[in-house]
Amino acid sequence: MKYRVPLKNPKPDFKSFREVLEGRKRAERVHFVELLMDEEIKKYITENLLGEKWVSYSAQTREGYWKQNINFWYKMDYDYIRVSGGLNFPGKSRETEDTASLSRGRRGWSEEGKGPIASWQDFEKYPWPKAEEIDYSSYEFSSKNLPEGMKMLVCPSSGVFEVASGSLLGLLNMSYLLADNPDLVEATFRKVGEAICTFYQNVISLDNVEGIFQGDDMGFKTSTIISPALLRKMVLPWHKKFAALAHEHQKMYWLHCCGNLLSLMEDFIKEVKIDAFHSFDDNIISVTEFKRKYKEIAVLGGVDVDKLCRLKEDDLRKYVREILKECMPERYALGSGNSIANYVPVENYLIMLDEEINWKLTF
Repeated sequence: MKYRVPLKNPKPDFKSFREVLEGRKRAERVHFVELLMDEEIKKYITENLLGEKWVSYSAQTREGYWKQNINFWYKMDYDYIRVSGGLNFPGKSRETEDTASLSRGRRGWSEEGKGPIASWQDFEKYPWPKAEEIDYSSYEFSSKNLPEGMKMLVCPSSGVFEVASGSLLGLLNMSYLLADNPDLVEATFRKVGEAICTFYQNVISLDNVEGIFQGDDMGFKTSTIISPALLRKMVLPWHKKFAALAHEHQKMYWLHCCGNLLSLMEDFIKEVKIDAFHSFDDNIISVTEFKRKYKEIAVLGGVDVDKLCRLKEDDLRKYVREILKECMPERYALGSGNSIANYVPVENYLIMLDEEINWKLTF
């Protein structure tokens, strides 16, 4: 089996990458993109292909952790690193056994019932993030330690909808509150939005920050989780603020959003003014169909995660080649439709990247 291996001497070029995404030039190579990659995948590649010991994150190892992360994305031929974290919204979550091949033992997800906020009393006593207590050290360190040509995309936490509905209110509880106490729901969304906005105001001007890559899952297979009207009222105005802040500083705004968001896509493009969209599931809309339909923005990723997990090498290569054939060489970057989770076979992830070479040979 032949697959992509880390490069010895990569040449990241975010300036050129941005020009491709903005439609100002045609790509001369396939640029790569990912929102997230599970630590287990990075650790496996770092130790087995880069020959280095993985450093787990702690307050004492923060700089070493980010240094190795920068080196990972650099050697894997990405033009940027997405630096995340810094805003903590304590909430409830659920856990189960992690059955992935590179298991972490337990895997969690957001609370579906009732979160820590169900009343105004809960809202008032909740430990909201304080601007003066936010730790920006990971961003500051990363901004000063990037290889030449490499830049940063930033994101402090999950998005306004994900945090408010999942971590704080709980989806079922929020659904009742939308009828019984809508002001409380709106106040919770507003408080989360304000905290994220303050964070971005304080990092957007850091050296080598070239944009925001915000995740905020608002949908499922057939629809948005709550009505498009409510999302337009409580969530999209915050994304519009984040995008406006990025554009005010001549930076980009990329949005990751899972689910069927087609009813909001014109809002994202014309009102929020996103520069690029990420998260694709072939059962909702394939990246190739999306690329044909929405030409005003850049398209990120799109290799369906189920196919990335299940297809054998020949079929996976054929599938990725079709995506590159349809989407390259303008306003596109190759990557998964969602993220490289620890149940994605490492070999398949590397095969996906390897198709960059075949594209260059046929372009």
